[in-house]
Amino acid sequence: MDRLTEMEAFATVVDQGGFTDAARKMGISKSAVSKHVSSLEARLGARLLNRTTRRVSPTEIGLAYYDRALRVLNDAGEADALVSSMQSDPSGLLRISVATDFGVNHLSPVLGSFLDEFPDITVNMVLNNRYVELISEGFDMAIRIGELEDSTLRARKLTETSKRMIASPAYLEKYGQPQKIDDLNEHKLLHYSSQAGGAVWKLTAPSGEKRQVRTAGGLSVNDGQSLLNAAISGLGIAYLPSFLFAKAMAQGMVQDAMPDLPTETQGIYAVYPPGRFTQPKVRAFIDFLVHSFADKGPNDW
Repeated sequence: MDRLTEMEAFATVVDQGGFTDAARKMGISKSAVSKHVSSLEARLGARLLNRTTRRVSPTEIGLAYYDRALRVLNDAGEADALVSSMQSDPSGLLRISVATDFGVNHLSPVLGSFLDEFPDITVNMVLNNRYVELISEGFDMAIRIGELEDSTLRARKLTETSKRMIASPAYLEKYGQPQKIDDLNEHKLLHYSSQAGGAVWKLTAPSGEKRQVRTAGGLSVNDGQSLLNAAISGLGIAYLPSFLFAKAMAQGMVQDAMPDLPTETQGIYAVYPPGRFTQPKVRAFIDFLVHSFADKGPNDW
């Protein structure tokens, strides 16, 4: 006989307190339930149930076996549900956390196409510039930029962006173009106030030396688009990702303030909770993003 069916018959007898109610619960005959349990006891070589004319109860061994059997049956049920879920169309509420700059400029414009393709999915996109705890805060996934912190989260790289110091032609004409990193001390630097690690730019010199530049003072804003606008207006030098400044640079509104410095490249990742199974709605959205950003790269925004 099937081992899982034997376990199910035994567990149901314990749950229902007798063979008659167990048979009704399982939708089979009382004699069939009895055969399943007898076969299980014979295979294990142990009596699992105390049978009297009034009631049926598990023996001490039967109670221990019942606890383990429930786990096996629950796992089997979850496995069945998993297969059904993986074959079903993506659906349900998808909660996403994304940095404001990237969400406004690049995620929002493609959401319409995603929702048209997957009408059974509802998206709740939360724009913020802080590190969110996906599981405890109820997010299905997040878009993160730059080096990923040590984490148990799973990650898939979507594309890359570069970071450069940019300023308006008018600013550079007025204050001069910095030739080396130390020259930045004499310039107006526009600081991103939500930047992890404080008011510091981490730069790489042409020699490969890693340098840090303090950027406190001047203007401090917690929004990258506002910093770009400030740079376009000639208020100073900003250190921004290419997905923000690429169009402004192509239109001549800003230019690379220090083109001789090595380009800093950052990955853009979709991160989501660990586990062997990825929810269909999450998998569908990540696949969609990979396709949407396939033509993007460090300098292709």
